[in-house]
Amino acid sequence: MKYILSILLLIVSFQTSTKAYDVVVAKDGSGNFKSIQEAILSIRDYTPIPRTIFIKNGVYTEKVVIPENKCNITIIGESKDSTVLTYDDHAKINNMGTFNTYTLKVQGNNIIIRNITVENNAPQLGQAVALHVEGTKFRMLNCKLLGNQDTLFTGNEFGKQYYKNCYIEGTTDFIFGPATAWFENCEIKSKKNSYITAASTPQNNTYGYIFNNCKLTANSDATKVYLGRPWRSYANVLFMNCFMDKHIHPEGWHNWRDPEKEKTARYAEYNNMGEGANRSNRVAWSKELNKKLAKKFILKKVFNDWPEVDQ
Repeated sequence: MKYILSILLLIVSFQTSTKAYDVVVAKDGSGNFKSIQEAILSIRDYTPIPRTIFIKNGVYTEKVVIPENKCNITIIGESKDSTVLTYDDHAKINNMGTFNTYTLKVQGNNIIIRNITVENNAPQLGQAVALHVEGTKFRMLNCKLLGNQDTLFTGNEFGKQYYKNCYIEGTTDFIFGPATAWFENCEIKSKKNSYITAASTPQNNTYGYIFNNCKLTANSDATKVYLGRPWRSYANVLFMNCFMDKHIHPEGWHNWRDPEKEKTARYAEYNNMGEGANRSNRVAWSKELNKKLAKKFILKKVFNDWPEVDQ
């Protein structure tokens, strides 16, 4: 009797887990589609009911777009390390420019991505974006973003983006753009001496990039890495409660060879630790927040119209 009951429970469990996904992608043909792009396009435009796509382990060599008419979609990989979306475009191929080099471009709103590696594996010949996000209320959870220059573009000056438990690597300006983006418990790895962020926060945006409880690491030959430089004049970046290893340049921030940006860039730190967090030689135009100011940087305050952000 116990044996029969166990079998029935397994069957029910399997059926329940299968029903949890609306679409399954598998390279071996065991799902609804073999490609991620086909699966995305199969979802009803502007669906009022959230839909879930499950991607089985495999290396998917595709250039994928989630169009603006595809919203309320959750994409879940079977395993962060073994579910890999990869492509190899870079800016010098037919002069395509930075913003056409993406491996994954997200234009739709309310998109959630979990347990996936997104990679641009182009050689280091120029800008090569792995993830390009234009939609708002975008969440990436327990994922890897792999690339070199310009790995992550946080597009849309009105956009809101949330990254949690992610690994993000790159070389030059590898997190860049105008959106408001919160990075929680992420590892940010520099592959060579350069700059981590290149924010282009609009002047009227109260918040830009916020890195909270993150770990800043580097390859062994990266010994002088800046926290950021202002792509646009009012760049807004805060690192708080983060571990900064010794590769962080003592000055911390760079003015992009334009002293005028020192008057407008909004760069700050709070309660960081590690050799790279020493502020004794930081540039004078960056700030150390006190407890009172730091209280303004709370997730639900930054995203006050997005109550489900950390779900």
